[in-house]
Order: sequence, then C-alpha cells, then structure tokens
Amino acid sequence: MAVLSVADVYAQNITIPIETADNAMVLQVDQQKDIKNIYLGKRLGNAAEYEQIPAVYKQAGDYTGLVNSAYTPSGSRNLFEPAITVTHADGNQSLDLRYISHQLTKLNDDVALLSVLLKDPVYDLEVTLYYKSYYNENVIEQWSSITHHEKGDVVLQKFASANLYLKAGSFWLKQYHGDWAKEMQPEETQLTHGIKTLDTKLGTRAGLFMPSVFMVSLDRPAGEDEGSVLYGALEWSGNFKIDLELDNQDNLRIIAGINNYASPYVLKSGVEFQTPPFVYTFSDQGKGGASRKLQSWARAYKLLDGKGTRLTLLNNWESTYFDFNESRLSELLKDTKKLGVDMFLLDDGWFANKYPRNDDHAGLGDWQENRKKLPNGIGWLAKEAQNDGVKFGIWIEPEMVNPKSGLYEKHPDWVIKQPKRDEYYFRNQLVLDLSNPRVQDFVYHVVDSLFIKDPALAYIKWDCNAVIYNAYSVHQNHNQSQFYVEYIRGLYKVLERVRAKYPSVPMMLCSGGGGRVDYGALQYFTEFWPSDNTDPIERIYIQWEYSYFYPAIASSNHVTDWGKQPVKFRTDVAMMGKLGFDIVVSKLSPDDLAFCRGAITTYNALKPVIWQGDQYRLSNPREQSVASIMYIDPAKSSGAIFNYLVNYRYGEGSKFPIHLKGLDPAKKYQLKEVNLYPGTHSSIDNHKIYSGDFLMKIGFNPDVKAGRTSVVVQINEVK
Repeated sequence: MAVLSVADVYAQNITIPIETADNAMVLQVDQQKDIKNIYLGKRLGNAAEYEQIPAVYKQAGDYTGLVNSAYTPSGSRNLFEPAITVTHADGNQSLDLRYISHQLTKLNDDVALLSVLLKDPVYDLEVTLYYKSYYNENVIEQWSSITHHEKGDVVLQKFASANLYLKAGSFWLKQYHGDWAKEMQPEETQLTHGIKTLDTKLGTRAGLFMPSVFMVSLDRPAGEDEGSVLYGALEWSGNFKIDLELDNQDNLRIIAGINNYASPYVLKSGVEFQTPPFVYTFSDQGKGGASRKLQSWARAYKLLDGKGTRLTLLNNWESTYFDFNESRLSELLKDTKKLGVDMFLLDDGWFANKYPRNDDHAGLGDWQENRKKLPNGIGWLAKEAQNDGVKFGIWIEPEMVNPKSGLYEKHPDWVIKQPKRDEYYFRNQLVLDLSNPRVQDFVYHVVDSLFIKDPALAYIKWDCNAVIYNAYSVHQNHNQSQFYVEYIRGLYKVLERVRAKYPSVPMMLCSGGGGRVDYGALQYFTEFWPSDNTDPIERIYIQWEYSYFYPAIASSNHVTDWGKQPVKFRTDVAMMGKLGFDIVVSKLSPDDLAFCRGAITTYNALKPVIWQGDQYRLSNPREQSVASIMYIDPAKSSGAIFNYLVNYRYGEGSKFPIHLKGLDPAKKYQLKEVNLYPGTHSSIDNHKIYSGDFLMKIGFNPDVKAGRTSVVVQINEVK
C-alpha cells in the first residue's frame, strides 16, 4: 500500500500509472494540484518514462488547464463538457477539484484499487476517484464517490463515473441502436468536433433503443484482428449518458455515467453518493483482442457464476402461451424428459385469480397460482417435474403491475404514474415504484414465496417489459428528481437480498429481450435473453454483436419455430451460448426429435469450450456469405467452429477457406463435423491432420452451401 499526500507534490509533477499486463492508464498531478489524464494505451517497459508523455505533443494551447482533467468540474476554469456539476448550499455553482492524496491497495495478485482524493479549496466538498484494475484481463473499472460537509444541502446536477481522454489522429465510434426484436444494430462513424451523446431516458428496460456499450477506434476503424480500439460499458441498469467530445486540440474526451436528465440529486451533508462503475479495456490487436479481454474479465469477476455451469431447458411459451392447465403441463414435463434436457420452465400465465392472467391485460402483481389452471399449486407441479426426473423453473415479472389487478386496486400509491394525468401503458402495464422500501419488500417476497412453495426451485426467468411513462413517485414526495436513480438502487437492493438468501439459483435476465443487458444487473444473474427475435438468421447477427461485450455462457439462446430454417440450423445457432428449447416436442418428426436429442449430447461435450474458451470471429455475416465463429480452450487443444450460410443467392457458400485463429502453430489438429442430421453424411474428411500453422495461414473450408447451410466442426489436438 502506497500513500502520497499533497505536501509531496508541491515541488514537481506526480505521475500515477495504472498498469495491467498490456495496457496503462496514466494520471498526472501538476504543480497547481490539478489531476489529469495523460495517457491511455499500450504499457511502456519503463514506467518512469510516462511522465515524459505530455512534452512530446505540440497541439493547440489549453486555455483552461483542465482540458484533460481526470474528473472535469464545471463553473470555474473549464470550458468543455464537465464530469461533475454541483449547486452548493449557498447557491454557488462553481467547483474546483484539487489533488489531496492517493492510495494504491493490492487486493490480490490480479486486482488493485487506486483511490484518488480531490477537494474543493473553497467549499467543503470532496470527490474520490476509484480505479480498479484487473492485471491479467487488462480491464479497468472506474467510478467516483462524492461527499460534502457544507451547512445545507448540495445539489448534484451532473455526476459522471468516468472521464477519459484519448489522443489520436482520428476517432471512429461504433455504437448500437435497436428496438424490440431488432437489438444490437451496429453503426460506425468518424467522430467530428462537438459532442456525440449516447443516452437513454426510459427509466427501466433502459437499453431498449440504445445499450450503453460502445467502441472507439483510434486513427482508423479497427478490424477484427488489427487496430487500436477502446471498449466501454456502464454498469448501470437505468438511464445512462455517454458524451464523446472532440475538443479544440483534436483529442477525445469521454464522459460516462448516470444520465442527469430530470435527476438533480439532493445530497445531504455527510452522505456519500457513489456512482456506478464504468468498465473499459484497450486493445492494439483489434476488436477480437478487446472482446476476449472483456469476456475473460466478465467470467472471472462480474457475471454471476461465470466459471460455473448452466441448465439446458424446455420452455412452454411457444407451445402454450397463456393457454394451459395441469394436464397439459404434465405432458410437457414428459416431453422435457423425452427431449433430454435438464429442466422445464413454466412461463407467463400461471398466476392471478380475481383478474386471471389469460393474456397480457390482467393479473400482473397478483402472484398467487391461478386456481383454475393450477388447482394443486406450484409445489405439485414441481413434484411432478421431480418424478419425471427433470428440474423446475418459473417466469416472473415482479417489478410490474397491470391496472387490472388486485395489487393495483389495493396499492395505487405503489405505482409509478402522474396523479393528475392519464395513464399510458407499455404492454398494458405500469411499473411499481422500487424506490419505495415497501415495494422492495413486496418484490423480494414474490421471489421468496416461490421457494417456500418449491424449495428445490431450480431457475427463475426475471422479465421486465415496460418502460417508465409519467414518472412520479408518491414515496419520493418532494424529491422527484431523485426517482430515476433511486429506482435502480431499489432494484439492486432487492437483487442483493435475493442473492444473499439464494446465492446460486440460476436466473435469466429477460427484459423483453435485450432491454436490460448490462454488467450492473448481470452481477446478479447467470445469463441474459438477447432478443425475443429467435429467427436463427437474425440471431446470428444479434448474438455476433453481443459477443463483442459479453461471454457466450451469458447468452441464453433458444430453439423455437421462428424462421424458415430446419431444426438443425436453429439448434446449431442456439448452441453458441446457453442452449434452450421452446418448441412443441410432440410435433417433432422422429428424425427431428432424434436430431435434437443427439444435438444435446453433442452440446454437452462442446459446452465447456463454448462457455469458457476464447472466442474468435472468423467470417463476418455483414461482409461475407458465410458466418463463422470459433471457440478454443486455453490449452489450444480442443475447440469448435460454427458455420452458417447467411446469403441464399445462387451459388453462394464458403468458396474460400476460412482462416482459423488462436491455435498453436506447432500442434497437429483433426477436424470432424458433428451435429449431423439423421441420414446425412459429412463432406468433410474427418481423418485429415492439419498443423495449426496451416489452419491459421491457409485455412479450412467447412463446405457451407445450399443443402449444407449449417456446419459444426469439432477441433481436437492429435498427439
């Protein structure tokens, strides 16, 4: 542990490097005690040379002394977008943050935490900047903590988590947009002067139109395996804001945090306000290098049970929708066993009596079993599953309420709505006020009661379909501007309670598909639902883009009846992550059923490398007629390649060999096609032996074409 005080910085600049195995983020304190970002990029061999970096740039003058501030305040010298804006207790809106001290704590052999204390020399207000570095993964999490001891309240007008500063000849932003069933649509453009803002104001299900993940390439758009690129993502499930400002020096300022839209936060004296972490990594080996770093970090440190296992399930939604009873579910339980998966998942429609949940217009909030559909309750159904040799899981949407429900009638004050305005619905529902501790208790007990009914409950699908309209909280009373922040804090409090009592139960983060996919939420969940769009062609593109930021083990992919592709194609696509089924098993042909059962056996053999291996994107579906993704284990001895035809025009297919990646050039490998449909034969010679050198330089052709639209190849080292 090293501690440096302000007395040590009077005579000279103090350089503070945050180093990982490959990268460095470097701060520097000048003689005026301003703290600045002076470098973010590849690590230098000699740490003493970092202090020389500012001198080699001869750009336009800095009129403020704050253009590359590590946490830019407003109202004093700054002329650019601030990271923090406050209104002091006396009404003054200026802020000046000067370095006081820093402390570096080694948490373990891989993780270190740097804290930097800043203070306003006039007002009794402090900000602590935190940088948590993961050495082997080359990842940094950054956040801030704000406190004051003024005689009255301070209002935080803006409160970012991170303030980065990049230097390059040009900057290229890859961002994402979307909508329901159209998640993760990419756009890449060169950043120009001014501010580009990525944000959302939806309150909950905040990523519906725009997720908080992005990439910035330096000098030119990074390729899959070449170029310098920064990945960033905010670990927050509510409104976010990311400002990317190209300044007068042609450098890029990135400011990321909670969206301050409609959210001035009243901070009491002595109370700490902590922002959510902003996570980022840098790669000089293209987008693939950055994604493998972030995936490795997520599995090791952020995703719940990221190094563990997952259940393969059969869901009833596509089979029954809301129309089912005990007899029909009993048959589906038998189908679950017949299919060969681990678990049966009961989806929406199992609850509510006064206003039965027979469609999406009623029942949300009334979490008692529907007596007509389930006269013997959840416990009976769970026991039936146990008798059939499978586990049992269930769907809930505990944050939401239908106006047509007993809960709405009993507790209208728990519902987010403006008291004098017409109600406006998203999927015929409203959102419960999770900033209210009583509502937090209610939502927690919805979950807890399921385990009382079924102590062996094996899985929860946690949905969240609505956004927030007419934002107003009875509980917040005169502090309405704090509502958006306190809602997400309330959600996290509930999830922390659930995980304290049920630490290992798998839970899917659903959110109508892609609406809440972020590492703030995923620390409580084992997996997420990428999209309600399960057409396998569309899923190839959606899952491809998610894979830049999230590991395969987190992606919950189901085989459904969406799309026109055969069941083999649909299953192969779903195997690139956490496999599940949402099909009518009884309607499968004998060959389709035999294929699915065999595919599950194949998947069980491949899933360790899919879930924990290094992922390489080989052939981009947006650029080629064939999509190809590869997984290889850390020992470079076993792996799998998934190949799909995405262009069905005449004569299209894998005309050229596909270059493999991540192999040991000196090792010998055998490639075997697996997951064959009954009665078909592979056109690949499974007996050929290739060197890793050959496969990476010359490549391998999976022979994808019309009639062979989906090809799965297993890689094994030959010793």
